[in-house]
Amino acid sequence: MQQKLSVQLLITIPESQIIIERLEYEAFKKADLLGVYWSMVDLESRIGRKKDWIKENVLYNPRFKSQLDINSGGFVYYPQKKGEPWSMHALQMAKFLDESFNDIFGK
Repeated sequence: MQQKLSVQLLITIPESQIIIERLEYEAFKKADLLGVYWSMVDLESRIGRKKDWIKENVLYNPRFKSQLDINSGGFVYYPQKKGEPWSMHALQMAKFLDESFNDIFGK
């Protein structure tokens, strides 16, 4: 004979917190980056490293460049002339950084 126990549990959620479904949360996160493009300054802020480090370890790293460069179907515009700005699709770059974290930082 199988026994069953019914329990009622009350959990207090702090005023500063809310509960939402994971899909809704993911949609909110993406909406913040949709249609947004990052400059090199934005990328420096996100990664917490200076542009020389980012160029050497990410943007010009042969493991990543073909995946990133818009001329190879990527989402990063590499300046063609000195002084021209960098431009990156924020959502795709954020996803790349998350998925490649160990490859970038895990020497």
